[in-house]
Amino acid sequence: MNIGIRVKLSTMMFLEFFIWGAWFVTMGTYLTVTLKATGTQNAGAYATQSLGAIIAPFVIGLIADKYFSAQRILGVLHLLGAASLYYATTIADFDKFYPNILFYMIIYMPTLALVNSVSFKQMQNPSKEFPLIRVFGTAGWIIAGIVIGLLGWEKSGTLVLTFKMASIASLILGLLSFTLPDTPPVKRGQKTTFGDIIGLDSISLLKNRSYLIFFLASVAICVPLAFYYNFTNPFLNEVGVKAAAGVQAMGQVSELAFMAAMPLFFVRFGVKKMLAIGMLAWVLRYIFFAYGDAGSSYWMLIAGIVMHGICYDFFFVTGQIYTDNLAGERFKSAAQGFITLATYGVGMLIGSYISGPIVDHWKVSDTSHNWQTIWLIPAGIAAVVLILFLALFKDKTSMATKPGLDIQEPSAQTEI
Repeated sequence: MNIGIRVKLSTMMFLEFFIWGAWFVTMGTYLTVTLKATGTQNAGAYATQSLGAIIAPFVIGLIADKYFSAQRILGVLHLLGAASLYYATTIADFDKFYPNILFYMIIYMPTLALVNSVSFKQMQNPSKEFPLIRVFGTAGWIIAGIVIGLLGWEKSGTLVLTFKMASIASLILGLLSFTLPDTPPVKRGQKTTFGDIIGLDSISLLKNRSYLIFFLASVAICVPLAFYYNFTNPFLNEVGVKAAAGVQAMGQVSELAFMAAMPLFFVRFGVKKMLAIGMLAWVLRYIFFAYGDAGSSYWMLIAGIVMHGICYDFFFVTGQIYTDNLAGERFKSAAQGFITLATYGVGMLIGSYISGPIVDHWKVSDTSHNWQTIWLIPAGIAAVVLILFLALFKDKTSMATKPGLDIQEPSAQTEI
């Protein structure tokens, strides 16, 4: 690949996830402290990610794949996003903030697929070249968190600046996008059905009993996952953790480390053990959060954050590979789209609407919650999912025996 193109693609990935990480991690604290939002409102704001994930395939399937070059749509969406993020800094109440952030997530979520499309178009061997580009996205998310922590915006009550920072980055990426290599629509003139868009062609995979169990477990485990995304930053700030956003970035560092080690784990464990370890990690993470604090048990909070690599890689990345392996060449793309829609769309949406009322119910005062009880609830949900999975999932396939296994960097939510 031409070095100039490589630099542009790496910069594109860095900015794509820097933008998201710049405001998403700390939005809960911003809403709670600055806009005086309730836990239910906070969860509703985070649910816009799921709504965006549900709508995104239609944007890609009906527009990007058929009518316009991917890099141009990417540019337009990020320019609109820059305006939306800046407008967010002028809003003083949640009722006006919510429709704006919903609009933003609807136009942002499609860009996650667009940056991949632009990248893959320039690669001859994506399995080897893509991780070297995608890693800059994880770096962007990490650096955004570190910047927020170093500047102390959480403690100073100036998290509104995170939206301004993200707005500037979105403007830069929007302009940069028009200089990216041309990525013309791949389905110009072809008929696209509703089933094509949401990956219904792959629904036949659910006839496999083990895959059906995995699929249901994937949706169910996203319910406790929503607790982590929606309330970890407010929790850490409330219990007195300094530079919480920067501390949370350790989760992405862990993710990179475990991603690199996954081929070794595949050799040692089969699919069932890998998936089970991932779910067990969710149980342990929430127990650590329940009993950790900013004092003598601070290590428990750090352990819960660092376990992100196991929580995400062992379950979601393993699941993506398991899905790819079962789908076969014909249904690979449809199957990945279907499982993503079910997890980050439906599962996370359910989790968001469940987590908010629970956090509100266990509110002790205007500035404190009974976090021990709150975190034990998703721990219990994850434990139930794990037990049912162990009892019902029978596929003992060793993925290490499958030829051509490529482990790539995860796409978006990973960053989280």
